[in-house]
Amino acid sequence: MNKNIEMRKASNEYVKAVECGVQPTQAVETKLYRKRWLILGIFVVYSASNAMQWIQYSIISNIVTEYYHVSGFAVDMTSMIYMITYIPFIFPASYVLDKFGLRYAALIGCFGTALGSWIKVFSVAPNRFWVTFVGHTFSAISQSFILSIPSRLAAVWFGPDQVSSACSIGVFGNQLGVAIGFLFPPMLVPNSNDPQIVEQGLQLMFYLGAGITSVIAVLILLFFQAQPPLPPSPAQAVQREIEHSENFFQSVKRLIFNSGYLLLLLSYAINVGVFYAISTMLNEIVIQHFPGASVHAGRIGLAIVFAGMIGSVVCGVVLDTTHKFKETTLCVYIFSLIGMIVFTFTLDTGKIYVVYLTAAALGFFMTGYLPVGFEFAAELTYPEPEGTSAGLLNAMTQIFGIVMTILYRRILETWSDFASNISLSCILALGAVITAMIPNDLRRQNAK
Repeated sequence: MNKNIEMRKASNEYVKAVECGVQPTQAVETKLYRKRWLILGIFVVYSASNAMQWIQYSIISNIVTEYYHVSGFAVDMTSMIYMITYIPFIFPASYVLDKFGLRYAALIGCFGTALGSWIKVFSVAPNRFWVTFVGHTFSAISQSFILSIPSRLAAVWFGPDQVSSACSIGVFGNQLGVAIGFLFPPMLVPNSNDPQIVEQGLQLMFYLGAGITSVIAVLILLFFQAQPPLPPSPAQAVQREIEHSENFFQSVKRLIFNSGYLLLLLSYAINVGVFYAISTMLNEIVIQHFPGASVHAGRIGLAIVFAGMIGSVVCGVVLDTTHKFKETTLCVYIFSLIGMIVFTFTLDTGKIYVVYLTAAALGFFMTGYLPVGFEFAAELTYPEPEGTSAGLLNAMTQIFGIVMTILYRRILETWSDFASNISLSCILALGAVITAMIPNDLRRQNAK
């Protein structure tokens, strides 16, 4: 009891020192726990189990439209519902994460994902698209309790020299899931004129998803822990005190008036929104240039995401090594723009291996940008809770993802995919300019 009182007093002293701009005189007890890697590993597979469902219909859109007798826009909605539901649900999800911790947020998300996956099992019939959409919506809502966790988990469990790498590994889970969503649906659900063969493929895909999400829900229930007994760093000790005393909506208000964060909010949303649009429309883009190549569309998507996984880890290591957050963010953004331009001008070469290469280069930087944005946001907004800053970041991303996807389809149907890609490249260029305007205000680094 006395030890807890002393720790609280020490942490309060540290808070006052940081707020006054002087060096704290009393050390705060900190410790790194080996269990942090188990917690991170469970989160990676948990995040992947939800993300793998996002694109599973769009990547086989030609098969889904034929089997369920629905329009291409209805299939696009299975992707966009992940973005639409995130916008209203991010506020209760952020509140749960900030006030009740990682464990409660993870439990809600994993059981919602499992429920949605089991509903899909009963949707295999040509007149049951509405059933599969309901199940998909449950999984989409559950995503709100997942996307904000990586930066929060990294800060709560990992020390200052590992926090960016841990965040990048956490984001890696989402990318791994998207990669699975690109790769396996075209392999599991054959493009056949026989509805029974298609039904068997869909049934197999849905049962696998339900089984995987159920096992992960049990793992989280048994092993996933909100936070270690002692903070991993003095900066995290400060944050614990603030989170106990501050109102959630006061934190949101301060973020809204943080000019650097608002600029990052806009530029981040542009970059990831473009990625969402490309991912959603990838099947149609590839089939237009390479008819009958729906399996290749999935593999090209896999190349994008797999390269992005590597990019995420590389960027995380670079941030932990150099602590050059703005410079890294701007560099990755510019290369994302270059990658988009190269991808646009190589689609019509007639050589599909060229598309694989350019798509992978695009993915390395565009998907690798995800943890960089999270970590830069945490630096700009410290000592606000990471879950709140990341939640608003993702909410804006979903809005832009919806707009970009609708814009891409409209331009594609009116003119061509070349015009759509050029439009997105111009928007990315604007995002790069906005990124250059963000102040290099590294508050969390200064608090160390």
